[in-house]
This record gives sequence, C-alpha cells and structure tokens, in this order.
Amino acid sequence: MSHVAWLSKKDENGKIVCEACAHACVLGEGEYGICGVRKVENKELRLLVYGLACALGVDPVEKKPMFHFLPNSKVFSFGTVGCNFSCAFCQNHDISQYPKEHNYEIQGRELPPSLAVELALKNKCDSIAYTYNEPIVFFEYTYDTAKLAHERGLKNIYVTSGYETHKAIDLLEPYLDGMNIDIKSFSNTFYKDICGAKLKPVLECVKYAHKKGIWIEITTLMIWGKNDSDEEIREIAQFIARLDRSIPWHLSAFHPMYKMLDTPKTPESTLIRAYKIAKEEGLKYVYVGNVDNEKYESSYCPNCSKKVIKRSGKIGQFVENLLDKEGRCPHCSSLLEGVWGSTEKRLRHQQQ
Repeated sequence: MSHVAWLSKKDENGKIVCEACAHACVLGEGEYGICGVRKVENKELRLLVYGLACALGVDPVEKKPMFHFLPNSKVFSFGTVGCNFSCAFCQNHDISQYPKEHNYEIQGRELPPSLAVELALKNKCDSIAYTYNEPIVFFEYTYDTAKLAHERGLKNIYVTSGYETHKAIDLLEPYLDGMNIDIKSFSNTFYKDICGAKLKPVLECVKYAHKKGIWIEITTLMIWGKNDSDEEIREIAQFIARLDRSIPWHLSAFHPMYKMLDTPKTPESTLIRAYKIAKEEGLKYVYVGNVDNEKYESSYCPNCSKKVIKRSGKIGQFVENLLDKEGRCPHCSSLLEGVWGSTEKRLRHQQQ
C-alpha cells in the first residue's frame, strides 16, 4: 500500500531528500532508498509499506526488551518488510532484507493504524511496539498509529537501531513513550563492514532521545571476536554512564544467524564479564539476555540491593514485580527509574 512519505523534502536540484533516518538518501525519479521501501514516484517520496504488516504478535513487554517499562504487561508488536541497515547477523533478515533481496517486492497483510490499535486493545495490551524490522523506515505508518494509540490510552515503543533524525524524534516525541536502541558496537569499522551504517548517528540519536525525555533502554548483541573485548564493553558502558547511569543496558547473546553462521554463539561467561564491567563503570541496571539466568535478568534496588523484579524462564515467561505503581522499592522505599504506570506521562531518567 503506497502512501506519501511526508518526512522528506526537495533539494535545489529537484531531487527528494528523505528526512527519516541518518542515511538522508537523495533520490531521483524511480529510485529507492537504502531501506528498499521508500521510493520516488511522480516527483514525491512514497512509503510502499504503509498499512502492510508482515509480522505481528502479542508479546510480554520484556521481549522487546524493555525491563523498566510496565513490567509483566502485554505489548502488541508489528513490523513491515525493509530496513536501512544490512546487519550480517540479523535475526529477522527474511523480512528486513526482503525487498532488497527480491527486486523490491513488497509483502504484508493489511493492518491500517486503526486496526492495529483495536487489536492492541482487544488483546488487553498496554502498549504498541514498532519492531521486527527497523521502524524508522516506515515512519509515517508508525506516526499515524502512535498518535491514534496515544489518544486511546496506549503507550508506544520503538525497537530500533538508532538512526532516527532529530526531526523524526521531534515529531514522534509527543506519542513515543519508550525506545530500545541498539548500540551494536563502539567501532565505526564494525558498523560499516557488518551493518552498512555508521556509529556516530546512533550515539547522537541516543543522546537526543534522552534529552527529549523518552524512556530509553540500550541493547548490545555480544558477538564473539567482534565486539566483546573488555575495552569495547567498557567504552559503551562509559558512554551510557556519562549520559545517565539509570539507562538499562541489555547484554544479549549472539546465536549463529544469516551471514554469520560460522561465528560461534556467545558463551554466558562473556555476558557475565560484560555485566561486571558495566557495573564497575557505575551503571545501575544491567541485564543479560538470550540466556536463562535469573540472577542477571532480575532487577535490584540500587539503594538497598534487594531483588525487586524477579525474571526467570524464557524472556517474559515468569515475571514477579514487587515495585508499587510509582516504582518504589518495597524494602527501602527508594524510587527506581522507569515507566511504571502510575502516571499518564512517562517518568524521565534522573539527570546525573
């Protein structure tokens, strides 16, 4: 389904500049953006996947992963084909890379914004997550859905690689309550060679979203021999700590996937080593993922160190939240940072 991709402008040469992501593709008639789903037709940029979801489901919010965002609640998740990255390890490559690997063919079932919101409410979800592929490539679709969801009392989450422009974030901010942003590495070479992107725009996106007051959680997929050195782990931890020590960091285990089938899966010991480094750098909330380890998946009060959210089993399978609706520890009454559901407006990170 084609729709005007209005987050765009014309340059002095009459070409179309896409303003959704940091690639800032400059396109002539008939040309596609790097994402494969934004195309110039009749002198205007069109979004080819508007209202066409190729994946959807009802998930625990912890699967996004969002651990400090309405714990033990359900989220309606959907995504389209297309992506502005080309990660060699992508777990959803069959949809993210589909247009580029199938001569720009589009796949999906009709899911207009109004139906997405109704399905979220029907399934007793508290939020909608734009996920499975990169949501910024179908920005106009997410924007319309998020605005309508906000009007119906639902919260909105972007699960993203962090290539949003400042303009896109400004437009989304009134309706966007949370973002899980990947920091895939702290090496520009990694981003260039493995992801087809750059590091700097990601770091700028994290800083700007935080400045706008959107609740942020960070995920890093730890890949053996690629981004798992002590030095690089410490660099990412220091970046997060300088910005805000209360930003949760998810350290996730890699499993052989897509073009990296010969790369071994991440041992749990690597995740625990990274966890300890992150705590040394002062991060309050650090978690391991893609493994079943209650100790390192649970939340602890930074003040009294008592366990306040217990997580076990598969991600989101068993969650016991002891915090009250304001996010207060039952043991020492300290407030933990997060979106706990006590107010309509999200609780901002505490400034350091």
